[in-house]
Amino acid sequence: MSLEHPLKRPAVRRSQRGAALLTAMVIVTLIATLAAGMVWQQWRAVQVEAAERARAQGQWVLAGAIDWARLILREDAKADQQKGGAATDNLGEPWAVPLAESNLSTFLAADKSDAEAAPDAFLSGSIVDAASFYNLQNLMISNASDPADRLKKEAEARNVLERIGRLAGTSPGSVDLIVNGMRQALAGELGSGTTTPSDAPLTPSTLDELAWFGVSKADIEKLRPYVTLAQGRPSFVNLNTASKEVISAVANIDLATADRVVQLRTKQPFGSLGDASKQLGTTNTFSAAAFDVKTYYFFVRGRLRLEDRVVEEQALMHRVNTTVTVVSRQRLNALDAASATPSGG
Repeated sequence: MSLEHPLKRPAVRRSQRGAALLTAMVIVTLIATLAAGMVWQQWRAVQVEAAERARAQGQWVLAGAIDWARLILREDAKADQQKGGAATDNLGEPWAVPLAESNLSTFLAADKSDAEAAPDAFLSGSIVDAASFYNLQNLMISNASDPADRLKKEAEARNVLERIGRLAGTSPGSVDLIVNGMRQALAGELGSGTTTPSDAPLTPSTLDELAWFGVSKADIEKLRPYVTLAQGRPSFVNLNTASKEVISAVANIDLATADRVVQLRTKQPFGSLGDASKQLGTTNTFSAAAFDVKTYYFFVRGRLRLEDRVVEEQALMHRVNTTVTVVSRQRLNALDAASATPSGG
């Protein structure tokens, strides 16, 4: 005979039912967690695949845009050859007209008859004369055979940068940081002076990398419209495309005179440096060592907006006669590219 009190049996059954309910809730929670994880992983895989597809599409479209820019520059060179005489590059030529944002949805549609099913794609871009900026590579004089000539050129480059810094409103000491950093980098490359390759700073290839020398981001942005760091291109400034601030700093003339130069070239681009001095009513204002009226290097920027993704690239192109080659290509940060100018980074 059982001695267990009959009134305790319902309590035991209720306890068993509570344990079963708790176990069921734990199992349901576990299954829901696993299902949520699987859904998240699937969503992430879809997003990664979509991003990769957009990247590949953007890369191919921008590659086509760069080829298009090469064609424009080549046709401009052919037009100059047909005209005869000295070739010039100015802002009134077709290459200087930027491409406004154009819809490519029909082009990218799988079914050409149903363009509405294609992704929203918009392409824009521009070609900018690389010689319209002052090249900071002028601070690194390594090929002068005469030491006195080298020191003279270095002093001239420093003075130009100081004038640009004053016009741009950079903070005191920023020019010294750039000059000292660039020259230490050059000394490290050559293994000259007291700087050795092991402790020398790296030579920057873009303006953003001037931060290695301690230059603030604010000062870099102030200098960006006026300077560049394009390696391998001539050091002269194109008088037909440079801004009045760059002309003023390089020629060491006041802004009013530089603005007059800009107004004169708008009416009629300069055919030579002598022509520019003559129209200005002066003599030998623009040195052939610092200025020219043509260029050989161009920045080409392309921007593709594919649905909610933006892909942007910049290429440096070299043109000799009718041969146009791509020197370098750089993928730009979509978050920073909107405020940047094509000046080598």
